[in-house]
Amino acid sequence: MGEMANSSIELHSKPQQPRETPHVGGFGCTLAELRSLMELRGAEALQKIQETYGDVSGLCRRLKTSPTEGLADNTNDLEKRRQIYGQNFIPPKQPKTFLQLVWEALQDVTLIILEVAAIVSLGLSFYAPPGEESEACGNVSGGAEDEGEAEAGWIEGAAILLSVICVVLVTAFNDWSKEKQFRGLQSRIEQEQKFTVIRNGQLLQVPVAALVVGDIAQVKYGDLLPADGVLIQGNDLKIDESSLTGESDHVRKSADKDPMLLSGTHVMEGSGRMVVTAVGVNSQTGIIFTLLGAGGEEEEKKDKKGKQQDGAMDSSQTRAKKQDGAVAMEMQPLKSAEGGEMEEREKKKANVPKKEKSVLQGKLTKLAVQIGKAGLVMSAITVIILVLYFVIETFVVDGRVWLAECTPVYVQYFVKFFIIGVTVLVVAVPEGLPLAVTISLAYSVKKMMKDNNLVRHLDACETMGNATAICSDKTGTLTTNRMTVVQSYLGDTHYKEIPAPSALTPKILDLLVHAISINSAYTTKILPPEKEGALPRQVGNKTECALLGFVLDLKRDFQPVREQIPEDKLYKVYTFNSVRKSMSTVIRMPDGGFRLFSKGASEILLKKCTNILNSNGELRGFRPRDRDDMVKKIIEPMACDGLRTICIAYRDFPANQEPDWDNENEVVGDLTCIAVMGIEDPVRPEVPEAIRKCQRAGITVRMVTGDNINTARAIAAKCGIIQPGEDFLCLEGKEFNRRIRNEKGEIEQERLDKVWPKLRVLARSSPTDKHTLVKGIIDSTTGEQRQVVAVTGDGTNDGPALKKADVGFAMGIAGTDVAKEASDIILTDDNFTSIVKAVMWGRNVYDSISKFLQFQLTVNVVAVIVAFTGACITQDSPLKAVQMLWVNLIMDTFASLALATEPPTESLLLRKPYGRDKPLISRTMMKNILGHAVYQLTIIFTLLFVGELFFDIDSGRNAPLHSPPSEHYTIIFNTFVMMQLFNEINARKIHGERNVFDGIFSNPIFCTIVLGTFGIQIVIVQFGGKPFSCSPLSTEQWLWCLFVGVGELVWGQVIATIPTSQLKCLKEAGHGPGKDEMTDEELAEGEEEIDHAERELRRGQILWFRGLNRIQTQATGPRFLDLVNHKIAPRISEACTTFSVAK
Repeated sequence: MGEMANSSIELHSKPQQPRETPHVGGFGCTLAELRSLMELRGAEALQKIQETYGDVSGLCRRLKTSPTEGLADNTNDLEKRRQIYGQNFIPPKQPKTFLQLVWEALQDVTLIILEVAAIVSLGLSFYAPPGEESEACGNVSGGAEDEGEAEAGWIEGAAILLSVICVVLVTAFNDWSKEKQFRGLQSRIEQEQKFTVIRNGQLLQVPVAALVVGDIAQVKYGDLLPADGVLIQGNDLKIDESSLTGESDHVRKSADKDPMLLSGTHVMEGSGRMVVTAVGVNSQTGIIFTLLGAGGEEEEKKDKKGKQQDGAMDSSQTRAKKQDGAVAMEMQPLKSAEGGEMEEREKKKANVPKKEKSVLQGKLTKLAVQIGKAGLVMSAITVIILVLYFVIETFVVDGRVWLAECTPVYVQYFVKFFIIGVTVLVVAVPEGLPLAVTISLAYSVKKMMKDNNLVRHLDACETMGNATAICSDKTGTLTTNRMTVVQSYLGDTHYKEIPAPSALTPKILDLLVHAISINSAYTTKILPPEKEGALPRQVGNKTECALLGFVLDLKRDFQPVREQIPEDKLYKVYTFNSVRKSMSTVIRMPDGGFRLFSKGASEILLKKCTNILNSNGELRGFRPRDRDDMVKKIIEPMACDGLRTICIAYRDFPANQEPDWDNENEVVGDLTCIAVMGIEDPVRPEVPEAIRKCQRAGITVRMVTGDNINTARAIAAKCGIIQPGEDFLCLEGKEFNRRIRNEKGEIEQERLDKVWPKLRVLARSSPTDKHTLVKGIIDSTTGEQRQVVAVTGDGTNDGPALKKADVGFAMGIAGTDVAKEASDIILTDDNFTSIVKAVMWGRNVYDSISKFLQFQLTVNVVAVIVAFTGACITQDSPLKAVQMLWVNLIMDTFASLALATEPPTESLLLRKPYGRDKPLISRTMMKNILGHAVYQLTIIFTLLFVGELFFDIDSGRNAPLHSPPSEHYTIIFNTFVMMQLFNEINARKIHGERNVFDGIFSNPIFCTIVLGTFGIQIVIVQFGGKPFSCSPLSTEQWLWCLFVGVGELVWGQVIATIPTSQLKCLKEAGHGPGKDEMTDEELAEGEEEIDHAERELRRGQILWFRGLNRIQTQATGPRFLDLVNHKIAPRISEACTTFSVAK
């Protein structure tokens, strides 16, 4: 690894023995030297630092930086460091150019078949069978093309090629814009990722990319380390290095044992300061990326150290393979849409926590397969009937013999029959469907950004529409996360407001100020307001900010105390974590003794107190009975007001006996209580209304919090999560575990099923409890359908619960990097109301697709029946292949755009979630589809068989040979399109609403598309001529076509009056795939991460169904039927697993 590492840095001097020699740029270390240092661990690394630099301070001197003041914020110096030691940036893979994406789209098998079909079709159109044998071979005009189509025969082939070009360009453009969107999202997240450094003695938040070697960085609980460094000073620091080493145990770091901190690892506990020693491609993560990336390229371009990155994301997940299940993350928060192809295949197996296939995708796949099969059957029957009819008429009725010279003529017959059969199949398959899904999701994601939802996995917004339960944090999500101390218990007195400093004994006041100022992260501060009249700015941990604010309210200042005892003088720090629920700091006293300050959850810390300060500041005994008294009289009343209670205590150790600092239980015990604080975190004003909306929409909101149960219950009542008179449970973590575990301590699903339906508040809960609850609700089989659970989280330890949930929401402001990595959606404003918006968008996606289905299937049913009966009765389809192409490709694509971009309305929140088993096509929709199909078929068949009498024109049915396109068939085509246009307006409502125009002007895209399609239709009919088999129509004929079209709207009202409940015969369609129908393999594969599947769905499915149609519309050649039956049919059924096998 070392050799490989050195290969990219030959432009710098080789690592000489670093004693006196000055190095590049006047720094005392070379890049190579620092890189080799960072490859060492533990004692080995310490030894190397001592031999080479003396100690960490020596290393800082060589790097021209100060361990306490940091770098001078000097632009030239920072730039010089970047040139010598590199930037903290791992260049992403070059995006694919538009032409590469076009080439990729062309690789699709269906499109290749189409191209071949087009060329065959063109060839056949220029080949005329010898005319002499036509008598001997039978009446060729019987069902063959009329001369108009014969002359324009090449158009069919050209139309196929044109449609292939359309599909390829649309696909390539979709991929290109998606990649661009993902990269934009990526860079946005990267810009938002900031890290705390010390420059000029000031704490600054700088973008991760701006870190340089020599920076002094503050690391704290929940950070994802952005660069390699050596620890200068640490407090109880524990790191999860599993993303680099595969070891799941947390590694304890300290300046005197193991000071090496590596990029891409997570801080699980504690805090500290490190000097940055390697950034970007020279950091440990960067080196691994280099090895996994294009190493060859790296050899060639040593001067461009970063180009080798073959998708920074892939490698990190390959490393994650070794993970045994916790939170395996990449260094970069987002995967680019089209990351390295081969590694993608590998990487899929590496994703540790997996989710099931999205509900909607499952239903769509199943529906598409059902429709595909039905279409195949119909087209096969059509072809068989036509072939039998022809064979019987020619060889039996007319008694002809098959002559060798007649073969080309007969082949032309069969080719024509095949084209007709394939035309039927074309119309049967709803190829606009995948496009509708993609457009709808992409549109929603873009709009959700404005609603403060940054979506990381596309399918998450759709899943959110089905959510039945939300497990929300309290602090910051339901509350404002701006905490203030409003009550306190000091010196035997319960103050309901801030006490006057004169009311407190100087000793108590002094102890309190020291306890708060020293025993909190030094990064937590209260800064003056940015604008006049605004509130002071709270920086850092909000609970600590409340306590520091209390110190300021007592007319004292915390800054002088901190300056007197700087952070590096702190003797020992036990940082806050979810197990301790407290934080303690030890300082050395002038007399050589030690003093420990502790703060934490009152019920936990009071158990460790044996004394308390009375009103004179003197110690008095604090027995268990006193504690119970205090809980009843002080803590419970505070908690019932919705306050979080924090106890502040201290303990003195004499100089002569230093305790064993590692024995934490011994050290943090026998405390003296100074004060109990009641901290208020007000409920966000908009939350109660948002929760009411959720409950009305059939979503149960549960609060999962680390707070005291009384506080949690009070806040839950204020939010409306629990209502008086309801049958609900509020449990503490301990009680929850007691109820769900058996004698052996194992969790039992049956026990959990008795608890969760009524549970509304889980207090004093650990991250494990949260994960257990989420898993229990998801795995439960008690209800009619499986619950879909959304979870909010902000802490590092929420990672597993966020991963397990169907949709994980991380907090954009308060959330740690680890939580964001594990989530599906990031709430950029940390606000619960944004979750309600996500529900609305999710339901809208579902409804948009149902709207499109309702429209599309009506077109399909009508067109299939028209093509089928027309072919069987008149040996020719009334709708010609190129016309079908217009209806199918263009109108469906446009319609998917029009119906998929309907904005959501509040009414979406008035219904219950659909759930996993609800069919895509409800009985109301089925009624609409069949009802409109009846109207359209009646009109078309009337026009087909008696239209010529009504309009007094020549019949197109038995048009003589070589006749130009007939007005008769043009009217049928035009009427068909007009009916579809007006039915598109009907399709905007799927729940039987009467007003189909409601909100139509709030969707300009819809209006534009309907009017645009109408305009193009006029052009096709009036000027389309032979290519479109159209003859110009008179104004009167146009008005009749329009009149019949508008009839669709009237007929829609008639259908709406028929009660669905009376139509028992109607079946629903498009159920989600049942458990029993899926093989084990499919189930395993179905649990892959979705956004990849969604992408494959896009490419695979659109091109399959689209492409299929193209072939089918145009394909020619007798061996094609064989190809359809042996290649295409199996592919359609394979499509079922396209999504899941995507990976």
